[in-house]
Amino acid sequence: MRVSAAPVAIAIACALAVAAIVIAGTRPSTLFAIPSATISSATIEPAILTSGDAIVSRKPDLAVVSSGIESQQSTAAAAQADLETKTAKLISRIKALGVADKDLGTTGYWVGPVYSSTGQTITGYRASHQLQIRWHNVDTVGKTLDAIVQEGGATNVTVSFGFGDPKSAQAEARSLAIADARAKAQAMASAAGVKLGQVIRISDLATSTRPPMPLSLGAAVKEDTQVPVGQVDVQVSVEVDYAIG
Repeated sequence: MRVSAAPVAIAIACALAVAAIVIAGTRPSTLFAIPSATISSATIEPAILTSGDAIVSRKPDLAVVSSGIESQQSTAAAAQADLETKTAKLISRIKALGVADKDLGTTGYWVGPVYSSTGQTITGYRASHQLQIRWHNVDTVGKTLDAIVQEGGATNVTVSFGFGDPKSAQAEARSLAIADARAKAQAMASAAGVKLGQVIRISDLATSTRPPMPLSLGAAVKEDTQVPVGQVDVQVSVEVDYAIG
């Protein structure tokens, strides 16, 4: 008995259509809302936005001296004991220079093994102590270095310069930066044919200090070490907004 394929196909199609209607009827409806475009009623006040920069260069009044001392012995305990003796000698010489306790501190202390060239065997132990000195007479820092190296036994000495209190230089640079911003704003107002109004806002964008490059010295420092001091640059950037009068 032959069964025609057409009635079967029609039946399958009807079943799928009914299933689709049932699924659509049970699925929750989703609403898509398109917000209407609105125009803000706020009024933008006309203004001139400018930035200003200034650099103030001054001779530093502070030298920061970093001086290290180290010892290498067969055991860690022996390295520490020897290091303690050397550190006591160095600190005694530093204080003899008139360095106050508040201007002398430790920035690093390390004890560890020393390996052979193959990296497989421990040949000893090294201990090191790093001290930092704040020296307030930059013109005599060379003699200070000679004393702590030649008489105190310091090694790996580094000197950098800065200000004990940078606020004065920063304030001067900030005033010049604001004046620079006003000059730019005035030029812009004149070019646009408008009058420069009052200040709306002032923002301090950045303040940075660029000291001279640090000076590094080894243990073999000769007498009368010369240390050029140079200048420290303090840079300030501001943003100033002016109303248009």
